[in-house]
Amino acid sequence: MVDFIVFLVLFLGGFVLFGISHELPTGQAYAFTAGILLVSLAMAYVMRQRGSATKRADNWNQNQQ
Repeated sequence: MVDFIVFLVLFLGGFVLFGISHELPTGQAYAFTAGILLVSLAMAYVMRQRGSATKRADNWNQNQQ
């Protein structure tokens, strides 16, 4: 449950930064880039978690044989 909350905060926070970046008087590029980074970080965070939908035995953070 905590993993989902972390993912949701990162993912939606990235979209909020996308949305407000065009309204800022300065630093529009920084806000937009930060939004891209947050969304990418959220997706990477979900993909590295154990017990993913793919049920792979060899995940990025675990090497089980």
